Amino acid sequence: MGNNKKPIGFFEKYLTLWVAICIAAGIGIGSFAGDGIQVIANMEIYKVNIPVAILIWLMIYPMMLQVDFSSLKSIGKRPKGLLLTVVVNWLIKPFTMAFFAWIFFSKLYSAFILPEQAGEYIAGAILLGAAPCTAMVFVWSYLTDGDPNYTLVQVSVNDLIILVAYIPIVGLLLGITNITIPYDTLVASIVVFVVVPLFAGYITHKMLIKRKGEVWFKNEFLPKFKPVSIIALLLTLVLLFAFQGNIIVENPLIILLVAVPLVIQTYFIFFVAWFGGRKLKLPYAICSPAAMIGASNFFELAVAVAISLFGLKSPAAMVTVVGVLVEVPVMLSLVALANRWKY
Repeated sequence: MGNNKKPIGFFEKYLTLWVAICIAAGIGIGSFAGDGIQVIANMEIYKVNIPVAILIWLMIYPMMLQVDFSSLKSIGKRPKGLLLTVVVNWLIKPFTMAFFAWIFFSKLYSAFILPEQAGEYIAGAILLGAAPCTAMVFVWSYLTDGDPNYTLVQVSVNDLIILVAYIPIVGLLLGITNITIPYDTLVASIVVFVVVPLFAGYITHKMLIKRKGEVWFKNEFLPKFKPVSIIALLLTLVLLFAFQGNIIVENPLIILLVAVPLVIQTYFIFFVAWFGGRKLKLPYAICSPAAMIGASNFFELAVAVAISLFGLKSPAAMVTVVGVLVEVPVMLSLVALANRWKY
């Protein structure tokens, strides 16, 4: 399996470019529309912005269609890779993210950021760090010759753990950073953005495979949904940056400041998972996706929860959005690294 030049979809290949264009478009719209954008910003139920919620749902649902819970039966045969994923994602990653965020936003950036704002920036980073990737991992796994079935098992297990562990971990870490948590909003976000699309995806998966067969489902149905996910992500970015436009125009340095701890955390967790996998003597096809899942984030969920808890124009939402901006180029560099280190 020495062929590293795998084709990557047009959308995925230039995702960083699309993200940059959407950010520029969003900032432009925000600057031109002025208070007009406030009309869309105020369309809320339980602090959840309705247009953004619909777009995030459209992002997540197609990914949930790919989760095959029947593949969970084969976990017992090769538990080490799964153990690595669970330990890295739930016992290490949220805490290192909180630590890096605290160091940078509270200490190193104290000249640039007010203390009360620092808390919200840290909160955004925590929301990002506590949500392991469930979507783009399929792309990263494919590009590094990962085992697709095992990747699916790892993702499925993470999806189930998110349902029970995300709220307590976020609650614990936000509690440490003295942020008060409206638990009703956090629970509502998990239900709307994980439980409902996961259930809808599961039902759709079951029904369509029963009716049309697995080949049709994988080769005809799923590819049609791929652009939906990415277009929804890009439109979400346009809206988010339209809401944040003025803040960014007044202080463009903030994007760079926010990106630094997020990038450090991404590389740090990749190395922890990669060398942990080598220590456990995992085959490359399992070690590589495990490291990719650890390094990347379920930013759709993080963005949704940040907006729900702190509002569209908050520093917390800004951090999760910058997370989307840096994730693709950083992950592509890690794909190249994994391919170079293939064993």
